[in-house]
Amino acid sequence: MSLEGTGRLRHVLLWVGVAAIVVFCLFPFYWLINTSLKTGADLSSANLLPPSPTLDNYTSIFEDTAFTMALRNSAIVAGSVTALSLLIGSFAGYALARLHLPFKFLILAVLLSISTFPPIAIAAPVFEIWTDIGLYNTYLGLILPSLAFGLPLTVYILASFFRDIPRELEEAALIDGATRFQAFRKIVIPLGAPGVVTAGLLVFIFAWNEFLFAITLTSTPDRRTVPAAIAFFTGSQQFEIPLGTISAASVVVTIPLIVLVLVFQRRIVAGLTAGAVKG
Repeated sequence: MSLEGTGRLRHVLLWVGVAAIVVFCLFPFYWLINTSLKTGADLSSANLLPPSPTLDNYTSIFEDTAFTMALRNSAIVAGSVTALSLLIGSFAGYALARLHLPFKFLILAVLLSISTFPPIAIAAPVFEIWTDIGLYNTYLGLILPSLAFGLPLTVYILASFFRDIPRELEEAALIDGATRFQAFRKIVIPLGAPGVVTAGLLVFIFAWNEFLFAITLTSTPDRRTVPAAIAFFTGSQQFEIPLGTISAASVVVTIPLIVLVLVFQRRIVAGLTAGAVKG
């Protein structure tokens, strides 16, 4: 076989491998959509296409007030955790990147160790504390644990980004009469936008999908977030396994994350690859 034929074969095999990986990754989500379009006896079928596709499952979940309240609760909790993480994390990351602090590496190591700590180990103590001080079954009681795990990751990402921004740009702004905060707000934050977007999206996904604290620290539908609400979901009809409605609910709660990733795709890629190449 000629070199040209070998190159074409490698090219074809490469694309076949890429296609196989894409199908492997997307097939579970496709099957979830497939199941969400089935009702009744069709739920037990293994057809790649639903025999009688219907949107009844989607209609029923939006008629369920517990599910719509859960969507609202997830938006409030995940949005609050993301906003607070970015607000606090940007200042902390800037301090770690610019100030000559002793034991800076140790501080970052402790922060990262917190983010890797297993939540199940503190779920019971947090439950006891929240019950005693009145934070059980409240928004604040859900926001604080997620913030404790999301903030260290935000600080680490933003500190890495801010460290790569040239100090000369801030010094030029200071010479022109800007305050330290103005230089931070008008120079550092815009230049670190890929890192801010990346950190914010990662924290939002974590808070949106968080299940353990959501099911441990709530007891009523008016405070449960989406993952906990789906766990308690019983479907729209009595004596029916709610496989179709649970699948429909799972599709609905996944869509916001997909939209966010697609909208901020370029900044996310820039954020994840920043610092990979040093010129």
